Amino acid sequence: MAERHHWWVRGSVAAATAAVLLSGVAATALGDDSAGRLLGLPAHGNPVAVPLPSASGTATRTPSVPTGAPAASAGGLPPMGAFTDSGSKGVQSLGGLENWLGGTQVNVGHTYLPGDNWDSIEGDDDLLQPWAAWTRAEPGRLFVLNVPMQADNEGHVSDDQVRDLIEQGASGAFDAHFTKLARRLVRLGVPDTVIVLGWEMNGTTYTHRCGPDPAGWKAYWNRVVTAMRAVPGQHFRFDFAPNRGRDAIAWTACYPGDSTVDVIGMDSYDQPPGTDFHEQVTEPYGLQAQVDFAAAHRKAISYPEWGLFRNGDDADYMSLMLTWIITHHPLYQTITDYCPHGVWQCDQNPNASKVYRALLFGRKIATPASAAPGPAPTHGTGSTGTAPTSLPVETCVPMPLSEVMKQSYASGQVCVRLKPRRSAPAAPAAPAPPAATPSPGPTSAL
Repeated sequence: MAERHHWWVRGSVAAATAAVLLSGVAATALGDDSAGRLLGLPAHGNPVAVPLPSASGTATRTPSVPTGAPAASAGGLPPMGAFTDSGSKGVQSLGGLENWLGGTQVNVGHTYLPGDNWDSIEGDDDLLQPWAAWTRAEPGRLFVLNVPMQADNEGHVSDDQVRDLIEQGASGAFDAHFTKLARRLVRLGVPDTVIVLGWEMNGTTYTHRCGPDPAGWKAYWNRVVTAMRAVPGQHFRFDFAPNRGRDAIAWTACYPGDSTVDVIGMDSYDQPPGTDFHEQVTEPYGLQAQVDFAAAHRKAISYPEWGLFRNGDDADYMSLMLTWIITHHPLYQTITDYCPHGVWQCDQNPNASKVYRALLFGRKIATPASAAPGPAPTHGTGSTGTAPTSLPVETCVPMPLSEVMKQSYASGQVCVRLKPRRSAPAAPAAPAPPAATPSPGPTSAL
């Protein structure tokens, strides 16, 4: 496993640019063309030699490009999207977002199935067909679909009721609904959909939460995945995406096992727990724990939901979260783009909006990795398979800002402290019991 980097930052939002520079991220990483020139980066191209601080002074070297991440990271920023609306309006808005970002390609479409009843969880052509058509319109696009595991999913159902529903699901009572959804997605031409199943299961918001019966919940997850994978023609990937942090239960206690999980996601908003970005990285079951856990289980990572929240118009969070995402090469990332979380459709976050736009303006976006079977991803090795170059404990860098950034921030000196660790502690995972063997459940045709 590669080094871990703990991040402390003081200074303005330009710290994001410095952090990426010091982390040796790929040259296509951040900014519009002027911001790219600040880093010595071409607008669309390969790494170039840039001056980097070293313990003995300033040396010039070419940043290394981590290759242990999924193939989607090669050649550009990680595949990106934004959740703007659930149905056809959400599809139509993606072109406007691309224009706002100076032509940066939005190649991830992300929406949610309603969880009000089982018919909606089976999928509806009026909701899914526009997303399927958008995905098929250009090669390399990725469709991400959040799928509830229970009806009345936001009904404030009691723990006792949740336990009973989990038991029913684990016994096969709901298999037919997920089989119908899988068949519909295959028929609509999106058999490689990424399924974010039972998201934020470690919290208390949803009926499909894990806390009342973790063992039963894991058996139920395995049952759903088995049912959907049994549909001919499917190539689904299943994304296990808890809330950042412990929440009501440690998300590792809900992990259903490597055979039924393809991606370790995390929904991470700028809110407590984690009053600043350093705490969001280092808190128990936080961003660093996600990366370490995924590496230990040889899974890709993702950020299906992220954005601003209780800490307001936080420009530093926006810069550092984008830096974290770009440095760690997720399979995809989708910001939640409505108030109070967003940056394009929400005018209450002007400073964070300027940062998001400046750092992603006119950039090349990598094509999402294929869903075809292949070697399991690893994380964090350098381009030659070696650990990243060690960095000084703290480096202060004068940061003349790009023209875009000068609209909001004065230039100044930024100090970035990175603490490399040669080995990471074991991921905070409890051993998962073997997946339950599904018993015959009800059958139904679409």
